[in-house]
Amino acid sequence: MSMEREMLVKEESKTNYEFGTNPYNRDIKSLLETGIVIIDKPSGPTSHEVSAWVRDILRVSKAGHGGTLDPKVTGALPIALGNSTKCVPYWHIPPKEYVCIMRLHRDMKESKIGEKEILELFDNFIGKMYQRPPLKASVARKLRVRKIYELKLIEINDELNSVLFWVRCQSGTYLRKLVDDFGEALGVSAHMQELRRVKSGPFFEEEAIYLQDLVDEHIYWKETGDEQYIREIIKPVEYGLQHMPKVVIKDSAVNAICHGADLYANGITKIEKGIGPEELVLIETLKGEAVAIGKTLANTKTILKSDEEMVIDIERVIMDKNVYPKMWKSSKKKKF
Repeated sequence: MSMEREMLVKEESKTNYEFGTNPYNRDIKSLLETGIVIIDKPSGPTSHEVSAWVRDILRVSKAGHGGTLDPKVTGALPIALGNSTKCVPYWHIPPKEYVCIMRLHRDMKESKIGEKEILELFDNFIGKMYQRPPLKASVARKLRVRKIYELKLIEINDELNSVLFWVRCQSGTYLRKLVDDFGEALGVSAHMQELRRVKSGPFFEEEAIYLQDLVDEHIYWKETGDEQYIREIIKPVEYGLQHMPKVVIKDSAVNAICHGADLYANGITKIEKGIGPEELVLIETLKGEAVAIGKTLANTKTILKSDEEMVIDIERVIMDKNVYPKMWKSSKKKKF
């Protein structure tokens, strides 16, 4: 799912392979402490229960899910392992995608509701909409604005008075409420019969595995020592951040940021084309390791021309301290 990006070189730099490693070559212990597992959530358990089961299966200290699914809802549920839980908020930046069955409460033929009426309905719901979380939601029931990016009709079954459709929407959209609004707009009322999440942020349902597969591959690895299959299941933390614009830094800047420094222009070796000011970016090493996430203070063009100015305000540090050596002088303020 990686996308082609144009990286612009600010200053040529080489990396020292004595420190750090390619994220996909991490040892299993490190992968379990900073990895991601994408589970195909079954109908029945809560998202929290699935997360707890993954934690217990893999015997890790903690695990957290990226985006709650109601107990009866199925589909892609990304689980962050160990320290990768700090990156979960950034999984909610891209839209999410669902396939839904809407059951209408009146006979579609008698109500004269067919493909034309459904397509017109969908057209009217594209864009921003107001939603108030339902009573059962685990968040405050404040009015919120969410965006519907796209709606596609898949199938109409007028014998069952049901409509199967696909939707791409902003994270935090309540599909049950959307279907209620559909029914009201059609004048027949409706409810959400089934829902499946097919894309959760940067993660797709095709990548998701069943819990039993996770159990089997973990046992196989423990009994045989063969890491091949467990490595296919557990992805590095960087995999869940690849949708973010990137800034690549020199080895000399890495540990300073891990110790709390912001990023200065002279610590950058490459930057993605087209980044604007006030934009969240992923800061990586030359080996592709996630160092931190920060907010830009200028656009790509300005940063390329900058020298010693602070250009990125660090919001969250991902990499542990001292993975790379200290390369700043203690007598001066850290500027990287």
